[in-house]
Amino acid sequence: MMGTAGPFLPRGRDRPEERRRRVAPLAAAPPEGEEEPLLRGIFEIGKTSCDVVLSARRLRWSPIVPESPAGDSSTALQVKEEIIEMKDVFSVKVKRRRFVGQKKGGTLLGITIFKCLHKEENKLTDCAIHLNNFSEDHCHSWFRRLKEILNGFQNRPKSLKVFVNPSSHKREATRIYYEQVSPLFKLADIKTDVTVTEYEGHALSVLKECELQAFDGVVCVGGDGFVSEVVHGLLLKAQIDAGKGTDYIPAPVRAPVPLGVIPAGTTNILAYTLYGIKHTVTATLHIVMGHIQPVDACTFSTPSRLLRFGFSAMFGFGARTLALAEKHRWMPSSQRKDFAFIKTLADLKKKKRKNKKKGSKDQWHKIQGDFLNVSIMAIPCLCSMAPRGLAPNTRLNNGSMALIVVRNTSRTEFIKHLKRYASVKNQFSFPFVETYTVQEVKVQPRIKSGLDAKENTDLNATAAEENYPWNIDGDLVEASEVHVRVHPQLIHLYGVNTDDLESSKATCNCI
Repeated sequence: MMGTAGPFLPRGRDRPEERRRRVAPLAAAPPEGEEEPLLRGIFEIGKTSCDVVLSARRLRWSPIVPESPAGDSSTALQVKEEIIEMKDVFSVKVKRRRFVGQKKGGTLLGITIFKCLHKEENKLTDCAIHLNNFSEDHCHSWFRRLKEILNGFQNRPKSLKVFVNPSSHKREATRIYYEQVSPLFKLADIKTDVTVTEYEGHALSVLKECELQAFDGVVCVGGDGFVSEVVHGLLLKAQIDAGKGTDYIPAPVRAPVPLGVIPAGTTNILAYTLYGIKHTVTATLHIVMGHIQPVDACTFSTPSRLLRFGFSAMFGFGARTLALAEKHRWMPSSQRKDFAFIKTLADLKKKKRKNKKKGSKDQWHKIQGDFLNVSIMAIPCLCSMAPRGLAPNTRLNNGSMALIVVRNTSRTEFIKHLKRYASVKNQFSFPFVETYTVQEVKVQPRIKSGLDAKENTDLNATAAEENYPWNIDGDLVEASEVHVRVHPQLIHLYGVNTDDLESSKATCNCI
């Protein structure tokens, strides 16, 4: 049944019966093809009395225009109607005026609707629309109906398990969460259980024992390394709950709940890939709105054990840079990474590897030689230094990986290749760069000569002699032979499809 308008008595306004008004025809009856209204009433919006109509998909309003003495209806016909799509609304509250310290009761002012607003360059923000009316019955009737509509949207979380890494980047993750993320979760009536981690591997330990069925999703606040830990923990927990072994997992089961990423690191590759921007409110609103994407994930294994679940890996230059940065943890984050990048570039050395790639026809092909870098990526891996992505030709869920091998070349040519990532030019249009689309990859070392063994010791003194550094999603892992396998849509992440993102204008000045 359509609701009726309650008494609307804002201060400084005449009562409705004290003057004649004409309601714009657009609000008086639904246009052809429009849903039947659920409620219709009078509210003051922006100091203007408005005729407001609510349907299951839209909230519409138009100003109530006083009828002219001559009965001219042209003014009413020109009235602009405002429309809000209910799918963009994430919260509704009853608004009251309260004294300082007063927690309950107060003078009713009306209803406030909170909307997710899409801005330029992939940014989301929240805005409030105030519907003023002093009638308790009228406002509560509208409030209940609006809540019913919001509760009907699928994928919007009601309860979240949150992990915060207080050591990420400039140690801002805790402040970011409690000042910017938590208030939006509270506004959207999302319950949270928060763990502020105390040591490396803390999130993984908690996830192994966590009853994930109690939550609608998991959220991590931190940098790439911390996100990698949570992704691995979430997928590992899924295998444990399914009764699968965790040493060798040829066919892993999907993660039971989606994962949300709040960027609080330096590079934030996964956040850029999902949101197109490093912006806390944008990331939070994607979670609140329940924007979910199925995403391919990989298993990284040695012949004897599972190393990690993840999305991307680098061996060679990308891994040695991370290994050197980890050795200089005492330096500030940005300085440490710049130093590691420049030092690794100065000491550029080739690695003797042979790769086996498995194509779509289940046939293995061998690639052998001296490589400066090997990248294996199941997602595009966007970041500010590579706005089109480290692997721009792959997608979030196309069931394949990009294998990118950079063969031995001069330092000058290698730098030209790296610079291309920050430009609109094709970073792969060099004779020493090869790209492949694969489902599986095996990376194996050659038998090391004395020189190779000495080089490995220089590059990674903390590793066992037979191991090399691998950069898996920004986390340093030691291994020799590694088998990488992609698993389609193994996890769901809060965010949007890469193809829906606006082109980023970010550039890199690090070289």
